[in-house]
Amino acid sequence: MRQVLDIFTVAAVSAGALFFLVGTVGLLRFPDPLTRLHALTKADNLGLGLVVLGLLPQAEGFLAGVKLVAVWLLAQLAGATVTQLVARAVRRGGPPA
Repeated sequence: MRQVLDIFTVAAVSAGALFFLVGTVGLLRFPDPLTRLHALTKADNLGLGLVVLGLLPQAEGFLAGVKLVAVWLLAQLAGATVTQLVARAVRRGGPPA
């Protein structure tokens, strides 16, 4: 059973890392700030979720699992807040030259 959990962990964390990579490529390739934000936040949120999901079976107890989920939720909240602030600044001032 432990091998199955280890394989799940490796698969989920690898998929999460792949989403981080795809988000970074989107950040570098898209033309304007709003599409860059969209690509980055969607891919990074999913990537972090998969990393946390993969690490949950490896957590040493219930409290450690709750901490992992809390970190994921706080990152979701912070990412959404910062994205809204950056998008608002871009809309007010126009895209940077």
